[in-house]
Order: sequence, then structure tokens, then C-alpha cells
Amino acid sequence: MAHAKTSYVCLPCRASYKQPHDRERQRLCPRCAQPLVHVGSAFAPPRRRDAAAWRTLTVLLNAGVRFHKSCCGGPGFRPRTLREVRERMTYAQRSGEPATKALVRRDVPSGLIWTHASPSVLRAPRRAEPPPRRP
Repeated sequence: MAHAKTSYVCLPCRASYKQPHDRERQRLCPRCAQPLVHVGSAFAPPRRRDAAAWRTLTVLLNAGVRFHKSCCGGPGFRPRTLREVRERMTYAQRSGEPATKALVRRDVPSGLIWTHASPSVLRAPRRAEPPPRRP
């Protein structure tokens, strides 16, 4: 019986490959020959042109977060945006919780997150007024 396939990712190429998992064998990217990162069988890769999603994925993988199936059929919560990653990393720094655990939290207590921009700053900037005309 053949082994189930799992996902491997090349971060520089923004490519994902499904291959049989073998702990002893180091997988290499067919494009750039860099080592592939084993991400797990419940991984869904972002589109190659989605740079923000790949940056988010890079932070998660470098922190040790993987996408393995749990007993309920999925990997659980994983942040999808850089804002969610920043919130969880800030929470980890302020609470002392390891970054790997903080990144997979669904909800982050709002008392430990400090944002330096008020809601009025987050609005779109006003257009500059033209200088007054001289008569």
C-alpha cells in the first residue's frame, strides 16, 4: 500500500509540492534546488502572486507552525493576514507565551494588544487642497 502524500513548500519560489513523506530523505525544490519545508497534509497553498499571504506563511513556518490534520479533520486556526500575525506576535511578547502557541490562537485578549493608530488615522487620507489663486 502506498504512503499518503503530504505538502512541501519552497518559500523562495512560492511553490508547493505533494510528495510521500519520508523522514530520512531531504526534499529539494525542482526549480531552485533549495531544501523544501515539510508543512503537513492539511495545507492549502496561497496563489503565487499573493505576496502578503506568502509573507504570512513564511512567518508561520519560521516560527514552527505546521498544517497537520487534527482529530477533527483540520489543522485548526492559522492566521491568514499580516495584521493577525502582528497581533499574535505582540500578544506573545507581552504575555510571555511562546510564539508558536500564540500564532495558532483563535482569539487574542484585547487588553494585551496595543495598537498605535486610532480609528481616525486608519481612514483614507484627504486630498490636498489646491493653493489659493492670486488675483
